Amino acid sequence: MDTVSLILERNGGKVHSIEPEASVLEAAQRMNEAKIGSLVVLEGRSMKGIVTERDIMTRVVAQKRDPATTRVADVMTSEVITCPPDTPIHAARDIMRERRIRRLPVRAGDELIGVITIGDLNAIETQRLSELVDSLETYIHKT
Repeated sequence: MDTVSLILERNGGKVHSIEPEASVLEAAQRMNEAKIGSLVVLEGRSMKGIVTERDIMTRVVAQKRDPATTRVADVMTSEVITCPPDTPIHAARDIMRERRIRRLPVRAGDELIGVITIGDLNAIETQRLSELVDSLETYIHKT
């Protein structure tokens, strides 16, 4: 059974992060540069939260706050759901669906080792289905 560690191996496990005292403008610029939709909020090595595009839209833009003066700590999601690397992929998908989240930080003990996304899970599933189709086509053409 495949686990989220497979996704981290494929993606390299890089974690994009920002400090809680940084501005929302800086967070948006970092996300834009990296072409990602969230940043883990770290204070030292301690995870304090996650800031997402949705956080910025609902807590900054929609409330007409200035992103240059609004701190990440003021708009981040501080109750972050995480999973260990040995979490089965189907369980990670269930967590994301039930909690209505698109990003899931992965922790080994207290250490943050990566973030998986719903897109990562979709890519794995697409690959599996493609392999199944190939296998079935091979079987059909051999008979």
